[in-house]
Amino acid sequence: MTKQKVLVSKAAPEAPRKPEAEPERVEETTYEAVASICSVLVVGLFILTFLAQNFVIPSGSMENSLLVGDHLVVDRITLAPPAHWMPLVRYREPRRGDIIVFIKPVSSPGDPIDADGKPEYLFLVKRLVGVPGDHIHLRDGIVIINGVSQAQPNAQPTTPDNFNEFLDEFPSVPPGEVPGSTESWDVAFPNYIQNGDLVVPPGMYFMMGDNRHNSEDSRYWGFVPRANIIGRPLFNYWSFKSPESEYEQTGLVHRIAWMGHVALHFFTDTRWKRTFHRTR
Repeated sequence: MTKQKVLVSKAAPEAPRKPEAEPERVEETTYEAVASICSVLVVGLFILTFLAQNFVIPSGSMENSLLVGDHLVVDRITLAPPAHWMPLVRYREPRRGDIIVFIKPVSSPGDPIDADGKPEYLFLVKRLVGVPGDHIHLRDGIVIINGVSQAQPNAQPTTPDNFNEFLDEFPSVPPGEVPGSTESWDVAFPNYIQNGDLVVPPGMYFMMGDNRHNSEDSRYWGFVPRANIIGRPLFNYWSFKSPESEYEQTGLVHRIAWMGHVALHFFTDTRWKRTFHRTR
């Protein structure tokens, strides 16, 4: 039996490859770098001006829903007046139960003033309790709207120890009889009382803090006009343990000292569980 030979053809040797030319590196010009930075700043400014805004909680009037040192992203679009140039945005009117950021409608004793001695714009955050047309009164700290008691899962409860007639039986005690109320509200207050209820007029809203016994709100200075509403907080992007007095300080030396404190205690005093916590 003869053996058959299997012939294996050898591949032709490959021709040596020419080294590929390195791509030419194009360096960014100074003009292009500046243009890139400017575009980022413009986009950021647009977002902060029209879409969202950073807001820090300076007081305990909304505890425990919001804590001093919570840093929030505020939606400025949903509650804004509808705009024809943004037809795809979902607009709506403020609703009872919304947490609202707004400009305080009147100044109270102790509010900050500018260099000219005029009251500064003061941004507040409270919960919307009454909308236009609502009849409101409180009985033993329970909010009653249009004759119906409201569920208040976030509100500080009223107890025999913290009961305050002005705060918990509002509007049975006129605001002029308590410290902290404004003169304009004291004068206008009787015009909105019907059968023991406070009636919210058109275009106005009634705000209260969740920390009911430590909140200067609409009970002290009256209604918030629709035009003063800025937006509603979406979520808490950072929360840092802070004393309530911290955000009342304005001196440069104190600001620098506080920045050093934050840098030193960033990991220990950050409330990590509240990071990206949804605001409700």
